[in-house]
Amino acid sequence: MGLENERYESAEEIQTFHSTLASTFQTGRTKDIAWRKWQLKQLWWLVEDNEQAILDAIKADLNRSEVESYLTDLAGIRKDILYHLDNIDAWTADTKIGDSFIARRLGLARIRNEPLGVVLIIGAWNFPVLLVLQPLIAAITAGCCAIIKPSEVTVACQNLLRDLVTQYLDPTAIRLVCAGVPETTKLLALPFNHIFFTGSANVGRHISAAAAIHLTPVTLELGGQSPAIVCQSGDVEHAAKCIAYSKFLNAGQICLAVNHVFVDPAVHDAFVDRLQYWNKQFLHGEQTITTAIVNRQHWDRLFSLLRQTKGTILCGGGGSDESHRMEPTVVVELDMNDALLAEEIFGPICPVVKVDVCQACQAINEREHPLALYIFSSDSSEIQNILDNTNSGGVTLNDVILHAGFPGAPFGGVGGSGHGYYHGSYGFKAFSHLRTIVNSPKWFDRLLAFRYPPFDGAKKSKIPQTKAKFKRGETIQDQRREGSGMVGSKLAVATALCGIASYYYSYSK
Repeated sequence: MGLENERYESAEEIQTFHSTLASTFQTGRTKDIAWRKWQLKQLWWLVEDNEQAILDAIKADLNRSEVESYLTDLAGIRKDILYHLDNIDAWTADTKIGDSFIARRLGLARIRNEPLGVVLIIGAWNFPVLLVLQPLIAAITAGCCAIIKPSEVTVACQNLLRDLVTQYLDPTAIRLVCAGVPETTKLLALPFNHIFFTGSANVGRHISAAAAIHLTPVTLELGGQSPAIVCQSGDVEHAAKCIAYSKFLNAGQICLAVNHVFVDPAVHDAFVDRLQYWNKQFLHGEQTITTAIVNRQHWDRLFSLLRQTKGTILCGGGGSDESHRMEPTVVVELDMNDALLAEEIFGPICPVVKVDVCQACQAINEREHPLALYIFSSDSSEIQNILDNTNSGGVTLNDVILHAGFPGAPFGGVGGSGHGYYHGSYGFKAFSHLRTIVNSPKWFDRLLAFRYPPFDGAKKSKIPQTKAKFKRGETIQDQRREGSGMVGSKLAVATALCGIASYYYSYSK
């Protein structure tokens, strides 16, 4: 339901926050690596000192168990802080570049990682602490000032974060804004150097439109109908267990949950049987999943989908209207035109579609690219075929969600599931500008004398020649033979503007 309107920041307060952060960034304060480390450690203590309060707030908003919240929100934040502290010196160091060993040794060019500036981070309600603080970790490591806006849907977490951010973090560089739709609209009207948004595709379109006015780059971490494909060669028991787990995790209110399952006809009945078994096991004697559907609006939306489906509800389909706790639900005998597959479900409903692998790939390609794809198969050629004929933000083979937490791996969507990446160094890069710096010593100008007018014929012979190492008439089969290929970086370097590329070419011969 959100806070009362008078608890939201006013347009004047939002403007003041933004102006303060812009002034702070201009001083260069946040570029200091010591400041960045200090703020990361302050964020660690924010979590460490207030662990129980955070768990209680998530419980109040989502009725999620402490163990589940610890494994998702808190463990992820702690891991990220330590990972960034361990790598910040390496990530922020200049990188020497050049097309040859000699060019790099001379150190004529380097890449400097610059913070983008004042950034806006808009979090989501399904993981109301993790999805605010995790991108903030990356922004701090990059040296940015940040305004963070948690979801107004999860009120307890919003209130707690408001108090803790003010108490622990540098208020001249990091501010939290509580805002509903009108206030967020005013916030988006301000000029930011980057906007990081986690949420639905519909809201993401509004974010992008607002950002475009100021030519602000955006990272959109959206959702999508992430499917699972259970092949005839797959381990049906393990597939059913993993897919059921994804629907229990936060009651299926996670962008990486299995939205629906394509199951080969040969194993369909066995899979459905084991899916029901694991739902019962995970309930552990309860009628409903412990974590609640976040609010009445989403509760009504899920049951509206169940009323509209032409499929058969095999199990579940009910819940507590008072507590918003829902039964895990399995729906079979439906096609891709069913209402359940018209949008991302974002709840503990699992449609099962009986199709072969080719039909599954076709169905996936007819929709927006999903954020995740889960393939259960023991046939490597079959897996390769699916990968070659689909696209998605990420893929986990013979399990679910693991690709999103693998150390050092980028996380992000493609097409309708978003764009841009974060996690680890990719989060640091999302909030950084790669600034190329070239140093031209005095003697360098003599080597580049041919670049100056007049451009007469005598100078042409002094320009280093760019030649290919491949032959005319090569076929596609030639490219598949070992050792064949095109000229590498020398061709690209030699064609670059200004004589620097020519210099690198001459030294690499």
